[in-house]
Amino acid sequence: AVPASAAPHADSRAEVDRLYQQAEEATQAYDKADERAGALRREVHDSQDRIARQQQRINTMREALGSLAGAQYRSGGLDPTVALLFSDDPQDYLDRASLIDRIDVRRAGQLRQLRTAMRELAQERTEAAGKLAELERSRRAVASHKAVVENKLARARQLLNAMPAADRAAFEHASRGDGRADLPDLSGVAASDGRAAAAIAAARSALGKPYVWGASGPSGFDCSGLMQWSYAHAGIHLPRTSQEQRYAGRQVPLSQAQPGDLVVYRSDASHVAMYVGNGQVIHAPYPGAPVRYDPVGMMPVSSVTRP
Repeated sequence: AVPASAAPHADSRAEVDRLYQQAEEATQAYDKADERAGALRREVHDSQDRIARQQQRINTMREALGSLAGAQYRSGGLDPTVALLFSDDPQDYLDRASLIDRIDVRRAGQLRQLRTAMRELAQERTEAAGKLAELERSRRAVASHKAVVENKLARARQLLNAMPAADRAAFEHASRGDGRADLPDLSGVAASDGRAAAAIAAARSALGKPYVWGASGPSGFDCSGLMQWSYAHAGIHLPRTSQEQRYAGRQVPLSQAQPGDLVVYRSDASHVAMYVGNGQVIHAPYPGAPVRYDPVGMMPVSSVTRP
């Protein structure tokens, strides 16, 4: 017979798992928004530098045009015919008039350059304003996703704290295996190439490190952060989120998975792990559970990607 109190506790454990899954989905959305915000911050900074340099260039061009205009005013105040009649040295006048003509041609060219530079500056400012607006939207998205994650994790912690001590201890003991005890048998397993071997070695070095949502190492990781960090040690840049990592290479059937392949889970691709052979993966599971080994079939597999 099953005690009447077992069902509510089982429901609580299921709800904690569900909340952790939702928190992970929100974490991937947070990672994507945060990555975009970072890229936009760099773009805005570069745009501001270009705008400052272009403005300085325009100021210099205006000063040069002002000097030319002053020289022409001082030399060309009279009608050319009258000036020639009253000139003490007609040849000197003709020489100066030729110089003024050349100044006019030069000034016309500089005016064209100034107009072009001002159009480019206006375009750069318009683009910078658009990037600033997008950056603000990204910042709001980051804050929104962060609030969702923290809300889900707080609710999960409340449920865990409400469990009987024995049930909570059993749940947390199952979550806190350090990934080093009861290591899976990986004898005879070899990576397909040197890059995969380097990524696996990096992932193994992270065993026991805590799950930290939004983190990509070296002291803590979320699931996609661990994959990105591990493959960076192999000289390969992976995208930040599990949804993007799903397409960061060639997809292969699960039956053909090789050590170093990325195993993506759930239909929304909200979790990712690294296959290490003999039916095992390394991954950062969820808050409270450190980086560890687990069976490849621990949850529904949606795809396998070979970077």
